[in-house]
Amino acid sequence: MENYEKSVIPLIESIYANLTPLEKTIADFFIKNREEMDFSSKCVSRRLYVSEASLSRFSKKCGFKGYREFLFYYRQGFSSETHMNTDDQTKLVLNTYQELLNKSYSLVDLAQMERIIQILTTKKRIYVYGRGSSGLAAEEMRFRFMRIGLNIVAVTDNEIMQMNTVVISEDCAVIGISISGKTMEVINSLRDSKKQGAATILMTSCQDRSFQDFCDEILLFAVKEHLENGKAISPQFPILVMLDLLYSRLLQADKYRREALHEYTLNVISPDRK
Repeated sequence: MENYEKSVIPLIESIYANLTPLEKTIADFFIKNREEMDFSSKCVSRRLYVSEASLSRFSKKCGFKGYREFLFYYRQGFSSETHMNTDDQTKLVLNTYQELLNKSYSLVDLAQMERIIQILTTKKRIYVYGRGSSGLAAEEMRFRFMRIGLNIVAVTDNEIMQMNTVVISEDCAVIGISISGKTMEVINSLRDSKKQGAATILMTSCQDRSFQDFCDEILLFAVKEHLENGKAISPQFPILVMLDLLYSRLLQADKYRREALHEYTLNVISPDRK
């Protein structure tokens, strides 16, 4: 994976909505900065007109012990970007995709992936909830994962999400997809499903401590709001990247049986396929 580098930027972006205005000033600096400089707490505090204590509190919100540890990982993923002609829309879009891939790589937690695979392979039924673009990603997940043997259903209608609660049990896994983490139909359905004993997974770009109350796993995917050309990129892309990673690991977990199922479903769909 030498083309990819771990970065703390997606971690900052995942908690951005929950930061104070002062912390957002600090976050904006580290997200947008592209130059090597003196990142000492004294220098950065003077540059941003914030206290060194504020840098420490910000670092802890990002999940680090303090500013020194945050800076260590920030520098580790820091690299100078090649300047490009901003009028070249093709390069701009492709570079945005590359940045999303880099961010996705930084967010991958292999131990978490294994836990989610364990949930998907042990539950009898899987429901995937999503609205709008997240709903389209839910349908894509249903289509692909069903072909390798999972009993999976995509639910994209608000009322069906609510009604579906009556069939949720301990034998079920419920996956909610919400880019913002604020799609209340999805969030409330996950909360209700947890009460029914189901295993619950939230796929989102936004971290919030309250999610831990009703989610067994919170799978983060890359956020696009802070990308230079974010509006030109499909909001489904970072979700599909994570789904592909899950799909790949699930396929490898029982390779021969799942590949046989995949081949069988293709033959059923296209009997004349050679």
